[in-house]
Amino acid sequence: MPPLSESTTIFALSTAPGRAGVALIRVSGPRAGQVLNLMMRPRPKPRIASARTFIHPVDSRPLDKGLVIWFPGPRSFTGEDVVELMLHGGRAVVSAVLDAMGEIHGFRPAEAGEFARRAFDNGKLDLTEAEGLADLIDAETEAQRRQALCQATGGLSAVIEGWRATLIDALALVEAAIDFSDEADVGERSFAQGRAMMETLESVIGHYLDDSNRGEILRDGFRVALAGPPNVGKSSLLNALARRPAAIVSEEAGTTRDVIEVRLDLGGYPVILSDTAGIRQTELRIEQEGIRRTLETARAADLILWLVDPAAPEIQLPLDLIPLADRVLIVRNKADLIKTGMPPALPDDSVLLSAKTGQGLDELTARLAAIAKERLDDRGQPAVLTNARQRALVNDVHHHLCVFLKGSPHHTELRAEDLRRAAHALGRLTGRIDVEDVLDQIFGRFCIGK
Repeated sequence: MPPLSESTTIFALSTAPGRAGVALIRVSGPRAGQVLNLMMRPRPKPRIASARTFIHPVDSRPLDKGLVIWFPGPRSFTGEDVVELMLHGGRAVVSAVLDAMGEIHGFRPAEAGEFARRAFDNGKLDLTEAEGLADLIDAETEAQRRQALCQATGGLSAVIEGWRATLIDALALVEAAIDFSDEADVGERSFAQGRAMMETLESVIGHYLDDSNRGEILRDGFRVALAGPPNVGKSSLLNALARRPAAIVSEEAGTTRDVIEVRLDLGGYPVILSDTAGIRQTELRIEQEGIRRTLETARAADLILWLVDPAAPEIQLPLDLIPLADRVLIVRNKADLIKTGMPPALPDDSVLLSAKTGQGLDELTARLAAIAKERLDDRGQPAVLTNARQRALVNDVHHHLCVFLKGSPHHTELRAEDLRRAAHALGRLTGRIDVEDVLDQIFGRFCIGK
């Protein structure tokens, strides 16, 4: 992303490219008002949607009719002067207006994420809010939308700021203990107060970290691996759940050799379903590689559906998956082949179905949705950690607090440094301190126009 400059005004299409009923073009920067002076008559009042004919800034030929809203800074998304044009969404119309803006002196097309980056630089949102905004744009399910909206509107920021306020208060007490070290009673009492505050904060942050990564899983998707011996109907089940032929189905063993994934929305929760190669003893090197990938996918999954044949005398997990038994749901497929009066002996928590006829699919779908909800539900704590950057920094905070609590109270200068380091990590979470090394990575995720 190019360096920001006070002399540059940026513009971009903020809605999806292509034919549409309405398109929105956003302009931000010190010269944004030039659009009002050069491309329409008369100049609209601030923050009132006004109908206007958009004209070319050079020869005044009409380009389109639409609505314009003028947001003088700093009361705007970016904190700068902002103009938003709502016009007809035809490709030629959008192209003509964008080309016309490019002819205004001091204007240039925006880079991906540059509007949000300017909002951050102008104090309109912090880093966690920016990450939430990006997640909100990418949200595919209702649960993802709720989580992203909470973060984008400051839910996580409020939690972090509460931690930071407590940490700063404790640091002030420890600093006071240093200042009054010649008065033993005052210094000891001050340090003890600060330490008691940090014991409580360490417990709170430890509880926050002990959430089984549910925020990250909800953001990226709850992973379910279809695994089992060859020819038990894993690919057929994938196709039935996806309601399309996503995987090749064949009676020939070893047909599936690479992992095939489909994304599902189950009860508002994102589920990534992976079809894998059948697990068996084989001398074929390419099939061995497929089995290796199956086991790798199963180990990384949040839930394993272990499919078995209705005629299987017993259910045996491979040695590699036995340690993951608490994540396994037994599914006995091909219920349509079971003879009348001979129901299979199933574990109590297993599912009987037929991917061919659809029998039991609704029950399995409901079970998957319930398991995902139980794992990902906010449990009254909607503001959660949603990515590796946030979790790593909160882990740093927790580590420095633990060092502080374990350290000798007689070395107050070192204990104060422990708290400063914890505060530094919290500052990196929201962007209160210099974080240039992560800014481009965060804002580069945005589409152009945001």
